[in-house]
Amino acid sequence: QLQASGGGLVQAGGSLRLFCAASGRSVSRWAVGWFRQAPGKEREFVAAISGNTGRTYYADSVKGRFTISRDNAKNTVDLQMNMLKPEDTAVYYCAGHWVLPTRYRSQDEYDYWGQGTLVTVSS
Repeated sequence: QLQASGGGLVQAGGSLRLFCAASGRSVSRWAVGWFRQAPGKEREFVAAISGNTGRTYYADSVKGRFTISRDNAKNTVDLQMNMLKPEDTAVYYCAGHWVLPTRYRSQDEYDYWGQGTLVTVSS
């Protein structure tokens, strides 16, 4: 089971940092993806990090603004979100898998999910 946290209300142009933690286990070697779901829309891929190589992947809509990274000391996979836009408003979810799926943009490829955390960006 994974748990996402760190959401909140922020003005456009601001920053937030989200955290993904696992209950009772280490995420240091997991592949982790972040997804988001805006009201009335389907869940979409945001970013992913490979467990073994640490390579990162981003949706075009967040590239250059969001950064996914590991904090092994805290046992989390973080999503730093800068230059936030109103269209970034969504519930953000993290998902885990033992290895980075070939189709890492597909939510169906991940085994472990947590509850989401709401990010609201005001204009």
